[in-house]
Amino acid sequence: MPARPSGKLIFLVTEDWYFWSHRLPVARAARDAGFSVLVAARMRHHGERIAAEGFQLCPLPWRRRGDGVTGAAKAIMAIAALYRSERPNIVHHVALKPVLFGGAAMRLAFPADRMRPAAIAAIAGLGSGLASGTPLAGFGRRVLQGALRIALATGQTIVQNPEDGEALARLGLDRQTITLIRGSGVDTGRFVAQADPGTSPLRVALVSRMLRSKGVLDAVAAIRALRGRGVAIELMLVGPTDPDNRDSLDTASLVQLGSEPGIRWFGAVEDVPAVWRDAAIALLPSTYGEGVPKSLIEAAACARPIVATDMPGCREIVRHGETGVLVPPGDIAALTEAIAALAADAAKRVTMGRAARVLVEREFAEAAVAQQTLALYEAVMREKITAR
Repeated sequence: MPARPSGKLIFLVTEDWYFWSHRLPVARAARDAGFSVLVAARMRHHGERIAAEGFQLCPLPWRRRGDGVTGAAKAIMAIAALYRSERPNIVHHVALKPVLFGGAAMRLAFPADRMRPAAIAAIAGLGSGLASGTPLAGFGRRVLQGALRIALATGQTIVQNPEDGEALARLGLDRQTITLIRGSGVDTGRFVAQADPGTSPLRVALVSRMLRSKGVLDAVAAIRALRGRGVAIELMLVGPTDPDNRDSLDTASLVQLGSEPGIRWFGAVEDVPAVWRDAAIALLPSTYGEGVPKSLIEAAACARPIVATDMPGCREIVRHGETGVLVPPGDIAALTEAIAALAADAAKRVTMGRAARVLVEREFAEAAVAQQTLALYEAVMREKITAR
């Protein structure tokens, strides 16, 4: 058997917290396989933890949004300088902005294609973003499409759901360069199956950043309606605000919502399994396509049935009628009825929760996701070596 390729690997990620939350298992697997791992990101709160894993930190002067033309140019120059200095064997660009900026930086750092490192681009939640009728419409969408075609012209692209893969294929990408790896995985030893709480009032939880597009206000409206009927139910809103995102609810609004009877906002919570010890049902009424929402994978791992919208990404973990219930996006009445049905049927919650746990163990465990990604690293490196 030939030796497994190794060398220097750079993760380009917008924020350190996102790397820690979504890419740590893959980075650990790469490190254990012999790669020297560097993490290039905006460093805020997780730098020490990342360094303690044995990864090199490369702080970048950028934000997820709002850099402006000057800031974007500075960020691309900084990434190009990093790539020239480190000369990695492989780069892993994670999410849309790193894919676009990292692709530009690669061409700037290495004008000759043969000198460029092997490249992986990981994109999530793209299917609806490139569709017509979305906020990103007309000229802006065409510009994004053109930029993506250029950025993804070489290397391999990871998508988390089939809809994203189809969207990229429609842009002209070779299907042979698109790899489906569902989500970022979950630690099934930490997120373990838990018994239905069976408490009254019954608690349901929405775990995510507090964005309007995550369906936070729709969830609140559904719980208000149920409590208005006399249903003993409470909503747990678990997650931080996101000041860099225009779609984020602000702290004052969330505090006000949390003061209503039956609604509590907890902010960011480290011990997410504890949330599922208290909550019997997971909610995510998103109004846009996701990759595969990690919060839903975690809930499913804890044997929680899910009510989510029938959108890309959510469909990967919510098998309608089996692991949960899918409702049309923006349909508060349907959302309300789906929650009511599960709240009234403990046996169905248990059956769906068990099926959700089995699905996670079969398809979404972090070890499997890490090994699929590592196999892709090896493939692109071997392809690069052969091409030279």
